[in-house]
Amino acid sequence: MTPTTRRTFVIHALTASGALTASSLALSQTAAAPMVKDTDANAVALGYKADGSKTDTKKYPKYAAGQNCANCALYQGKTTDAAAACPLFAGKQVAAKGWCSAWAKKAA
Repeated sequence: MTPTTRRTFVIHALTASGALTASSLALSQTAAAPMVKDTDANAVALGYKADGSKTDTKKYPKYAAGQNCANCALYQGKTTDAAAACPLFAGKQVAAKGWCSAWAKKAA
């Protein structure tokens, strides 16, 4: 067995580090972001409901039937997607049928 030199150790350490970084990046890109829960702190503050039809209209009179995340300007997916990212809930997805008080009409 040959003795390990500092140069060999550094080369092996950098190679292993690069491989771990690449594999964790690939894993994070393939894993779907978690869904926002109605009970999350930010969701409660914005009045988010995964099913917009269950919105408390007395507390949120701005809500109108037909408004949902899929037709909101902040929704970052296609209107046909079941869920997509929203900048208000960083790292999480909102349901297309959801609604929150930050809803804004998507430009036509």
